[in-house]
Amino acid sequence: MSKQYGFIGFGLIGGSIARAMKELTDKPVIKAFQHTPVPSHSLTLALSDGILDAVTTDLTEFADCDMIFLCAPVQKNIEYLTQLKKIISPTGIITDVGSVKGNIHNEICRLGLEAQFIGGHPMTGSEKTGYENSNVLLLENAYYILTPTEKVSEKALENYRTLVTELGSIPIVLNPAEHDRITAAISHVPHIIAAQLVNLIQHAGPLEPKMKQLAAGGFKDITRIASSSPEIWESICLSNKESICDMLTAYQDSLEDAKQMILSDKKEELFHMFDIAGNYRDAIPAKAKGMLVTPYELFADIKDETGAIATLATMLSVQGISIKNIGIIHNREFEQGVLHIEFYDEQAKMKSKQVLENHGYHIYVRE
Repeated sequence: MSKQYGFIGFGLIGGSIARAMKELTDKPVIKAFQHTPVPSHSLTLALSDGILDAVTTDLTEFADCDMIFLCAPVQKNIEYLTQLKKIISPTGIITDVGSVKGNIHNEICRLGLEAQFIGGHPMTGSEKTGYENSNVLLLENAYYILTPTEKVSEKALENYRTLVTELGSIPIVLNPAEHDRITAAISHVPHIIAAQLVNLIQHAGPLEPKMKQLAAGGFKDITRIASSSPEIWESICLSNKESICDMLTAYQDSLEDAKQMILSDKKEELFHMFDIAGNYRDAIPAKAKGMLVTPYELFADIKDETGAIATLATMLSVQGISIKNIGIIHNREFEQGVLHIEFYDEQAKMKSKQVLENHGYHIYVRE
């Protein structure tokens, strides 16, 4: 008998999980909950795509689901738990995909649902949102964090771990507090830093127009994630206050240390600061996806002449490769590659690298 999965919220992450599920040998039955009588455009599209088998406005139809995925915003997910407690089967499992775990685990404990909950967090994403932008490969090689309660069965946890592996992701088990502290450090605080660094330039006074004009290379790399959804990040910040504020305090202390090194002309300490940071950063694995969206980009040396970009773009087009963004870098903060080319996925990026190198272009990949 086919597994049955229910989804509450069906955007980028929920849609991508469902797409990957439909690639499995034993294709499951997938239902989605719609809180209004008329299905949204996204759910209608998912039905026509064959990704969804049914859409319902009645949560009791999730009673026979083996697993229910909460894919709405963090606070909305928590609000559904009271209703789900009334209808979930004794063997059913509730999970979520939120990037904060402490608050939902607290509510699970309050409601006495610990035997039926395993928190989930696929550490992947895109700058685009909604089911329309979901992708079967979004989960490929992404870390997928599982945060089981103390009362959930080992069998249920192992089944979930197996499912994550079958979807192409890498399962890692953490407790909720570990998860929230880790994500605060590697995702939540970096988003805050990026946003405030952009705001620092934006409010720089008379020099702001020139700063904006000259901002490129390193500045755009470090602030890319400042373009993320403000609604999502407002919710995350308020849901993970303690861990985020602890990490922000530690970061502020590290900045003060750097400031004092500069003021005191401590050359060796400054060198050491950059040296150990560079070595540690280079040791971070590059293959698996993480929480921060990675741009699929190449850099190429080309002559500054009429038609140069068009010629290159045509070569890629002939090979069926779609370009997301392309443009000349006017402020070359690094010496490699004057043309920046961005793609929609890793496969297109690597195929383009091969095609362009075969045509004699010098290609650079920044790690």
